[in-house]
Amino acid sequence: MKKFTPLPGSANLTTRLAAPAILLILAVAACFWGPARWTLLIIVPLLLIAVFDFFQKRHTLRRNFPLVARFRWLMETLRPYLHSYIVEGDLEGRPFNHDERALVYARAKGQLDSHPFGTELDVYSEEYEWLAHSIVPNAATPQEWRCRVGSSQCSRPYDAALLNISAMSFGSLSANAILALNQGAAMSNFYHDSGEGGLSRYHLSHGGDLVWEIGSGYFGCRHSDGSFNPDQFAESASLDQVKMIEIKLSQGAKPGHGGVLPGAKVTREIAETRGVKPGEDCVSPPAHSTFSTPAGMLEWAARLRDLSGGKPVGIKLCVGQPHEVFAIMKAMLETGIRLDFITVDGAEGGTGAAPLELSNRMGMPLREGLILMRNALVGSGLKQEVKVAAAGKVHSGAGMAMKFGLGADWCNAGRAFMFALGCVQSMRCHDDTCPTGVATQDPTRERGLVVADKGPRVARFQRQTLHGLREIVVAMGLDNPWQIQPHHISERLNTVQSGPMDGFYNFLQEGELLSAPEGTQYARYWQAAQAGSFDMAN
Repeated sequence: MKKFTPLPGSANLTTRLAAPAILLILAVAACFWGPARWTLLIIVPLLLIAVFDFFQKRHTLRRNFPLVARFRWLMETLRPYLHSYIVEGDLEGRPFNHDERALVYARAKGQLDSHPFGTELDVYSEEYEWLAHSIVPNAATPQEWRCRVGSSQCSRPYDAALLNISAMSFGSLSANAILALNQGAAMSNFYHDSGEGGLSRYHLSHGGDLVWEIGSGYFGCRHSDGSFNPDQFAESASLDQVKMIEIKLSQGAKPGHGGVLPGAKVTREIAETRGVKPGEDCVSPPAHSTFSTPAGMLEWAARLRDLSGGKPVGIKLCVGQPHEVFAIMKAMLETGIRLDFITVDGAEGGTGAAPLELSNRMGMPLREGLILMRNALVGSGLKQEVKVAAAGKVHSGAGMAMKFGLGADWCNAGRAFMFALGCVQSMRCHDDTCPTGVATQDPTRERGLVVADKGPRVARFQRQTLHGLREIVVAMGLDNPWQIQPHHISERLNTVQSGPMDGFYNFLQEGELLSAPEGTQYARYWQAAQAGSFDMAN
């Protein structure tokens, strides 16, 4: 008869129960050896845990390997921290590597942000991009610039700083985080985007400029059935602290996806801010109910501008199907209604929770989205009136300069400002266990974020980053960042080939889509776009 042989790697019962057996022996020994009796305080609880693991039926590993298997969960919990601080190299971490985070921390704290011994980047690899400097730097470059936002139809234009806080809602971020962000915005005179969760009292506490983001849930300006409430909107939009209105169509992390804040997280305070009932699920539908066509969207935008007293109104989106962008351009041309600004959110952006499938595989990256939006506006002859903001992993002056070279008029940042608040990229934004009190509603964690300390850090980071942008403009010999052009930016295809950005991407001339669209790379999208529908024309 053939002898039975266990499968390779299997463990017999004795091996699997080794840990509980050793604990039991130690416990018995401690009972009879006086000096070691105090160890019972440690041994007995561990033994009880081992017994519980052996009889529970939920986790196979713990049932087969009592107590010992728990180390697997312990290491899984510690993995993000150990990986970040021990395993990763300075340039390996994602979404932001160690050097990128360190730059933000240094600037937020007012510390030295210089880097020794030259770049760590491989300048002959695809990771290296560079800006063209001038033999004659322009030392007379102004100390500060602001961007006038407001089309010819806007009676109350706003002068925006060149770096501002991206949309992050109260609910996603803690009250103290919102307070510190707005305090920093007030200290350095830049704006703070409210996020689609509405205008909370924390947004209003320090008097910092606000951009009120209106999402599909119409939080803070909604009827009980979730529809838009113009009276509530007009009341809040008339506040002097609210400088612009942003209609959120989509966001980088989860384009085309709505959202649900579970009822358990809808506190009385969050419910009051959003205009919903406490304890009930708070739903953001995937699409708006106030419009369904490009022309309808513009008509609603014009209405919001009137209700707000003439303040700039724009849209925010992560670029997806190109014909939809061109449909918005055609709608502006046919209706005569102008948006005041468009915020392009890259697929690499995102500060909260998102389905992995969407964050990994949906949406156009910021570079391609920004170029497409720039070409749509320039090609339609609308760029002079409609300004463009860029958002997506913006954290440095160099990154900003490249966005300006591709068509941006100013930049927004989300996670960089979270780092300025003390975020350590623990990847716990989604489960309410953020260790730094930034992305949580847990009061015991939130208390660790001291507003009086973090507000000035937010202000310093913004100022120092703009200083970095100015140094680049000076080195390039230019008068302002809007003079940066695609030919000033170079990148590599491989170790032996490189060239300016306009050698890899096509940049349209003014009005080219109106005069000769068939000669552009967007011919089929322009032909398929229609002002009366987001669908492609037959």
